[in-house]
Amino acid sequence: MSAAVLALCFSFSTEEDSLLSVGPCCLWSTLSGLVKCRCAAVDLRGHGDSCTSDDKDLSAERLSSDVGNIIKEMYGDEAPPIILVGHSMGGAIAVHTAIRHLVPSLIGLVVIDVVEGTAMDALSSMQSFLNGRPNIFKSLEQGIEWCVRSGQVRNLESARVSMVGQLKRVETEETATAELDHQLEAASHSGNTDTILEEEEEEEENRVKDTKEPSPIPETPPADNAVFKTPASPTNPKEDSHHYTWRIDLGKTEPFWRGWFEGLSMKFLSCQVQKMLLLAGVDRLDKELTIGQMQGKFQMQVLPQCGHAVHEDSPERVAEVLATFLVRNKVAEPTADFHRVFPAC
Repeated sequence: MSAAVLALCFSFSTEEDSLLSVGPCCLWSTLSGLVKCRCAAVDLRGHGDSCTSDDKDLSAERLSSDVGNIIKEMYGDEAPPIILVGHSMGGAIAVHTAIRHLVPSLIGLVVIDVVEGTAMDALSSMQSFLNGRPNIFKSLEQGIEWCVRSGQVRNLESARVSMVGQLKRVETEETATAELDHQLEAASHSGNTDTILEEEEEEEENRVKDTKEPSPIPETPPADNAVFKTPASPTNPKEDSHHYTWRIDLGKTEPFWRGWFEGLSMKFLSCQVQKMLLLAGVDRLDKELTIGQMQGKFQMQVLPQCGHAVHEDSPERVAEVLATFLVRNKVAEPTADFHRVFPAC
């Protein structure tokens, strides 16, 4: 049996590369240790290091066509069995790709924490949420700190990878990931790679170590610099070339929001492949999906102690769930380390 390929389509603020290397308990390395499979991820149009002739067209039709075209370019007419895995907006794009039959060898669909009803209800407050985020970070470490303290991601190791994929330098417009690649390449020539990595890891751990352990109550009021504050936006960000901002202006993608999520539940239920919906809570189900789940039209798994970024908050548990889905549907062979996880709501 040809090893199945999990094609990854993640949320509209995340770089796909980062999802392959989240911390020492990496989701995808853990998954490959449980079952025999392969993983393929790309930065979607306008995301990460991808650059196209029209990065502003983020319609569901365009993005789903991109996914289909990339898979065809990678594997040609002899593509292996494909399972689309998508989180949030990426989950919606995975559904659009599947329902349009853009991947002929598609055999499975996994959607992580996106439901039409919940998503549509959230659109009205999305601009307020985006406006509440800092526009500028003075360093990558400050961006990672904000990501964890604000609750966007609860897993520090995940935030240290995925947050970097969402930022770019203000002055040069270079993505933070590309900048780090250049620094590591330069360091490799001088033989200082290990030292630089160790220093960066130590600095980041020191900045956010109190997110893992509660600090004792001080006898005197803490100093101002001991309290995390939302980074202020300078009058002229370009005065400091070390400032970072968001790789993509999510506010400008508003014209595409409804197209991503409208009718998503029925599209998901209509896809004629094995399906799984992985959620952070059962309260996220809408009427169509509740009926479909009761009729056994898809498998549902709930990981209640996670936030919206389920795959980042608990990568090992998600890897176990995905491995069980693949083995259950006989699209991947288990390894000696595989342990079945039973569906749970």
